[in-house]
This record gives sequence, C-alpha cells and structure tokens, in this order.
Amino acid sequence: KNNVNIKEIGPGMAGADSDDSLYPIAVLIDELRNEDVQPPLESLATVEETVVRDKAVESLRKISHEHSPVDLEVHFEPLVKRLASGDWFTSRTSACGLFSVCYPRVSSTVKAEIRQHFRTLCSDDTPMVRRAAASKLGEFAKVLELEYVKSDIISLFTALASDEQDSVRLLAVEAGVSIATLLPQEDLEALVMPTLRQAAEDKSWRVRYMVADKFSDLQKAVGPEITKNDLVPAFQNLLKDCEAEVRAAAANKVKEFCENLPEDSRETIIMTHILPCVKELVSDTNQHVKSALASVIMGLSTILGKDNTIEHLLPLFLAQLKDECPEVRLNIISNLDCVNEVIGIRQLSQSLLPAIVELAEDAKWRVRLAIIEYMPLLAGQLGVEFFDEKLNSLCMAWLVDHVYAIREAATCNLMKLVEKFGAEWAQNTIVPKVLGMANDPNYLHRMTTLFCINALSEVCGQEITTKHMLPVVFKMSNDQVANVRFNVAKSLQKIGPVLDSNCLQTEVKPVLEKLASDQDMDVKYFAQEAISGSSTGLFMEKQCALFPLSKKCFRDTWLPKCFVQLFTKQTILLFILTPNLPAEPSCSVYHHLLNLSLGSHLDGVLLSV
Repeated sequence: KNNVNIKEIGPGMAGADSDDSLYPIAVLIDELRNEDVQPPLESLATVEETVVRDKAVESLRKISHEHSPVDLEVHFEPLVKRLASGDWFTSRTSACGLFSVCYPRVSSTVKAEIRQHFRTLCSDDTPMVRRAAASKLGEFAKVLELEYVKSDIISLFTALASDEQDSVRLLAVEAGVSIATLLPQEDLEALVMPTLRQAAEDKSWRVRYMVADKFSDLQKAVGPEITKNDLVPAFQNLLKDCEAEVRAAAANKVKEFCENLPEDSRETIIMTHILPCVKELVSDTNQHVKSALASVIMGLSTILGKDNTIEHLLPLFLAQLKDECPEVRLNIISNLDCVNEVIGIRQLSQSLLPAIVELAEDAKWRVRLAIIEYMPLLAGQLGVEFFDEKLNSLCMAWLVDHVYAIREAATCNLMKLVEKFGAEWAQNTIVPKVLGMANDPNYLHRMTTLFCINALSEVCGQEITTKHMLPVVFKMSNDQVANVRFNVAKSLQKIGPVLDSNCLQTEVKPVLEKLASDQDMDVKYFAQEAISGSSTGLFMEKQCALFPLSKKCFRDTWLPKCFVQLFTKQTILLFILTPNLPAEPSCSVYHHLLNLSLGSHLDGVLLSV
C-alpha cells in the first residue's frame, strides 16, 4: 500500500500488527519514492560479483516478458542502453544478455539502435565484454530478421572468431552452430563454413576442443552434403589432433557422428575415413582418449552390421579388453549389450573372461567395486550357463574380500542375480555356498553370511528361507563372537516378515529370548528390539482394551501426550462416542493406558467418549 513506511513496520516494532517480513518491502517502497530513482536490478547488474550480475540479468530477462511493447520502449530499452554504454565493463557485460529479450517487440527504429549497441559491444576494448557478446551472439541471431543475420551477424561472427583472445574465439564457435541453423543451405558454404574450418584448425587447442565438443550439433545444422565435403576431413583431423584433450572430445563423438552420416554413404565413409583413425586411438598414449573411445566404440557395431563387426571391430574390442587402463576395460564391458545384439556374446567370451577376472582382482578396490556393479548386466548378456561355468566362483570370492564395501556390494549383487535367474537357481547354486560360509573361521565372513541371508530371503521366498537359511541363523546364535550373535538378532528381525506366524512364535521367538539374556549388552539390546517388535510388530499379541472416558477427560491435557506415546508404539486408537458417561480420574486412566502401550501387548485401544 502507498501509505506504508518504514517507521510503521520497523523490525524492532512490537505488537500483533508488526510483521518483520514486510520490512524489506517498505525499504524498497521508500527507495522508489525518492526523487533520485535507482532501479535495484539495474544497480545489481553493474556490481563486480559475477554471480550477482548473472542473477540480476536473469531477473531482468524474466520481467521483460511482463512489459507491453510500449513499456519496453519507454522503460526497459533505455535501461539496456544505459547498461550497454556504462563506464564499467560489468554493466556492458550484463547488457549483452538483455538485447535478445527486448528486440522482437520494439519498433524498427529502436531495433536499429539495439543492433548498433550490440555491434559496439562485439568490438569492445575489454575482452570480458567481447566474451559476453560472443556467448550471446547465437541467441541474438535467432531473434533477428534473416537479412540482418546476413548483413550484421555474419560479420560479427567472423570478427569474434578471429579475436586475439582464444576465450572469445571458442565462444564464437558455439554461436556459429546456432547461426548455421538459421541460414539457407546455399548460404552456409559461403558465409559460415570458412570461419568454422578456420576454427577447426585454430592455433589454440581450447578452440579446437570446442569445435570437437560441438561437432554433432554442427553436423546436424549444416546437412549431409557439407558434412561429406567439409566435416569428414575436419573430424579426421580432430581425431588425430596433437592435443590429447581434443582427441578425447572427438573420440567421444565418434558414434554420434557416424550415426548422423548420410545413410547412402555411411558405411563407405566410416570404413574409409573414420575407422583408420579409430584404430590408432585404440592404442593412444593417453588413457583419457582411450577411455572416451571405449565408452562409444561398441555402438559402431549396430551401424556397421555383423560382418564388419566381426572382421574389423572385434579385434579392437578385444584389444581394449586387454588394455592396461581399468577404465577402458570397464567401459567396454559396460557396453557389451550393443555387440550382443549384433554378433552374440560368445564371440567375445574367450577374451572377455580374462579381462573380467583381472578387473575383479585389481589392486584398487574401487575398480573391483565397479566390475561388481556391472555383473548383473553381464549375467543377463552371458546367460545362466556361461555365468555358472565362468563367473559364479568370482561372485562368491567377492564375499570374502578384505574391503567391507566390496563384501557389501557382492551381497547386493547376489540379490540382483537371483532376481534375474530365479529362486530355484539360487537354491541350487548360490544358497549352499553362502550357507557354507557360516563355518568360516573368520568372523567377518560369518557375518557376511548373515548379510547375504538378509538380502536373499526377500527374493528367495518363505520356503527356501524357512527350510535352508533359518536353521543356519539359529545355529549361529551360539557363535562365540558377540558381533555375530547380535547380527543374528538383527537378521531374525529382518527376515521375520518372510516367515509364517507359527514359525515366528515357536522357533524364532525362543532363540531371541535366549539372546535377550546374553551377557553382552549389544546382543541383549538387539534381541530385545526384535522381541518387542518396535519396528516390525512381529510378536505383538492381538489384544484390545476399552476405556470409557468422559468428554471432560477427553479434553484433559494428558490425552494429546498419550496419543504421542501410543502412536510411537504403532497402536491403533478407536473412538466410540457414547453420551452421559461419568468423569474418569484422568491421571489413573493415563497411567493405565500408557503402561499397556509401553508393554507392547496392545494392538487397539477403544476410547469410549
């Protein structure tokens, strides 16, 4: 409201009507009333801190859409001009991000002024301003009329792409891709491609890196003919670049580039021009280049087909499976499904197995962890027979790894394998080996048995859990190591929902009661937790109590507190509205009700009010 002022709603003001949240608004209103009006976003767009400037520009862009065309010319466009002609480079950089949002909805006269301001900023003396202009060149080009794209934007693009600062030139590359999407095909070769060819051979590796990174977008923008004539040779050069960062960026685009080639000449171009470069990169001296290639090379098999894959690509895959860099081998293994669709996994099996074994035994535990995570994927690709023959023992060996994270991941891996191959496979293959670890002299391995039982019970079901796994858990309740015994208690609580109620009462509960009297405090604690059923309610007896209460008692202050206690114990509360009951002594009802709830023998409480 107009009559709001700071004095009325100051932050220190007491009383029911005061609201500290309104204080900043009052400050803003008071500032705007001042004769020397300084719009806050304009001021923030000129500050030195980059994050603040960017946020101010973002806000200005949003509110520009709320202006009518008239208001844009009267209020917003003058603001942009002031920023564009500011003394400090900070305001001029902010102005670069505002031209495109106001240009489409102003008059032709104002549009001409905006274009002139943008041209000025593109040739600014300060590199930071030219960088900002280059980063917004493509965005600005999209809102311009085609004639001005040709007459104004192309010349600006050429100038920025030849700037003395490579940080400006690399941003011009991205702008060039955007401009290429706006021009007719007949203008691309003359207006854009000379500059982009120059960028692909730029003396700065950062500019060449940007070209490689944006290559797929550029390929889509220029179309099939220019791709065949200009981009294929340029891509070859990037794959052979002297800088590893550029080669890695280009290698990462190999699959996408090949997919987007014209279908009528795709295979010829790949086999003649791209594959020779790829073969060199397989044995590159830089591991990042090899890793980038390994993450995409498998996708070429679906493009080239079965015969070419077996003859030309398979030797490359096998070479990468033997690479000294673990990441290269992992990237190949994680993309095996691409080859499996084309030639079948058996073609790879001879070299695949040694690579997997080597990764599984790598000295770095994170490498071992990575191959475990890929194992369910491999299992689905290889099939149950190959898996049982070659990899089953490997999965079991991970269960006794000296690193806990590996043992934990191996346990999770078993559960995923059972989900893939079924409970019957688990009963015949996995469960006997897991249960055999219960007799291992190392207590950590015996604990791993319990962790596996916890995970497998969920996927194996009641029959296998009750018949095969539960007796082993009972036997381990007598283990001499307290850590094993209290994990038995936790396991019984974990697998309890899988078991039937009769088994719980006649077999599980007696074991837990015995553990509850254990000499070790932790064993006793976890056993009592399982018995009380505070988390699962496994052993709660089905009882219900009726408490008649008067309305006065119902309103007494103890009842809400009682609700908290009861809900904590997962007790059900049912209210029966009964008239004309005498008042109850609230204190006695409270204690009686609470004692029952804390005793964990109460499923339902009927409060008759």
